[in-house]
Amino acid sequence: MPLEREVYKELESVVGPEHITEEPATLFSYAYQWMAELVPDVSGGGKFFDRPEAVLVPGGVEEVQAIVRLCNRYGLKFHVYSTGWGPWAAPPSGGQILLDLRRMNRILEIDEQNMFAVVEPYVVAAQLQAEAMKRGLNVHISGAGAGTSVLANACCFQGGGPDCIYFDSPQNSILSIEWVMPTGDILRTGSLGSGLGWFCAEGPGPSTQGIIRGALGGSGGWGVVTKIAIRLVHWPGPPVMPIEGTVPAYRTKLPADQFRATFPAFPSWQSFADAIYHIYDSEIGYIAHRQYVMWGDELQAAFLKIVSDPDRQLCDLEELLHMPEIQKLTDEMRRCFQLILVGMTPRDLEYQLKVLDRILEQTGGWNVALVNEPAMQQYVLLYMMRLCFKNLNFTATGGFIDTYNSVASPDIWASGEIEAGKKLLKKYAGRIADAGDQAMGPIAGQGGGGVTGWEDFLFYDPHDPDSVQAAIEVSDEGDRLKAQQGRPPGGMLLGLARTTHTEEKVRAQKLVHAREYQWQRKLKQIFDPNGIGSGNYLWAAEPSTNGEST
Repeated sequence: MPLEREVYKELESVVGPEHITEEPATLFSYAYQWMAELVPDVSGGGKFFDRPEAVLVPGGVEEVQAIVRLCNRYGLKFHVYSTGWGPWAAPPSGGQILLDLRRMNRILEIDEQNMFAVVEPYVVAAQLQAEAMKRGLNVHISGAGAGTSVLANACCFQGGGPDCIYFDSPQNSILSIEWVMPTGDILRTGSLGSGLGWFCAEGPGPSTQGIIRGALGGSGGWGVVTKIAIRLVHWPGPPVMPIEGTVPAYRTKLPADQFRATFPAFPSWQSFADAIYHIYDSEIGYIAHRQYVMWGDELQAAFLKIVSDPDRQLCDLEELLHMPEIQKLTDEMRRCFQLILVGMTPRDLEYQLKVLDRILEQTGGWNVALVNEPAMQQYVLLYMMRLCFKNLNFTATGGFIDTYNSVASPDIWASGEIEAGKKLLKKYAGRIADAGDQAMGPIAGQGGGGVTGWEDFLFYDPHDPDSVQAAIEVSDEGDRLKAQQGRPPGGMLLGLARTTHTEEKVRAQKLVHAREYQWQRKLKQIFDPNGIGSGNYLWAAEPSTNGEST
């Protein structure tokens, strides 16, 4: 229902009339989100989640604080949005306002000596990367792509990506934080809270990052992080990446004596897993990711030929798949990943290449020759360095989710789970796009390695009701299979979106008395006593007044 005029006028007085709206088309644009058709319980239906009652665009921390305090006064829920990427960007239920932080888009500082940057919520990874590279530095880019918020990836959502092996996970790269709590008070953490600048996170003792972020963050409903300091890493390349070519085959020419893209491939999943351990131990690699299998191991070779060649189109796919050389390349690439080696000096790269050769020799692996072609080398380097082609996730059918995902030690690759995922997708062939093994994911989820995983992409047609229903069924069946193994349910993408789904409610009821959820609820009561934060911070069902879960 529309906001009361008194409430609207007070909110308008904070941001100004040009930065608040109730215009229906604008409100629906925020409710229109990827994957909405897979969440049948949302009231909007189709491609729409619940639309906000109003959208505000604050310009700084003072305006954010004033809005949150008004929400507390009037009992009004708020949801926060920066660059947006999926259903978490939309309000999870009706009757809420939405804060779009696009005006807060400044890089406030880049400290070259101490290697960190201070940013506001709407600074995207490509923006910060471009400025950092001018100073011989680089920044982590989420797997969602270069157009996503640096701050949100670090503090408010999962945020991992292909470069974690060298850059570390974003949550481990956070320094000081400025956070408008759900009460409207401002908390400044680490050295910033002592008036000493942004350079340091918390010292010994309890960490507020566990409250602000936790494992996945509040997805836009746990206060508002308005500024953070984030660590940067070394960049030995040119201050500006040279971009050549045309859509979709843009390329970059980086110094060959310091940059090399490789495709390590293996005869078995056991040797694949063994090689990952060797890479961890030898401490080589700038980026390590299984990227191009997102289209399926049956299609990745042909797709790479298409997207790296401006003279090729998707309609060429069937022709390519019948070519003997593509069929041979498909088999050669079946168990491969992308490893980008970057030398701080030419001798450093030379050493890393020798180490990789030794690892391949020990595991029976090989480097797929395709990547040595100059055009492919330049395409892969740009793709993996900038993650600027993430729209290709939607190329196959128009819609995708992850399904039978895993996050574990490298041994998981040799456990038979890849074949289980393929079998699950094969069961629904014809209703979804089945192209074999679609287990895309990071070779290292944290600095130096230690954990790996995949998302097991599923491609469906969002305009075909039967394909949509099949995607839902695959996700639910995958959850049941994982539950039988004691693994957490819910694909990283769809599972987080379906907090209103019937099966998610049942799971929440079972978890309501678990210790971690009890502590989480206590934190919620302390930091958000009026319950105005709207997001996924507290998933477990609230206990009813008679002590039973609801």
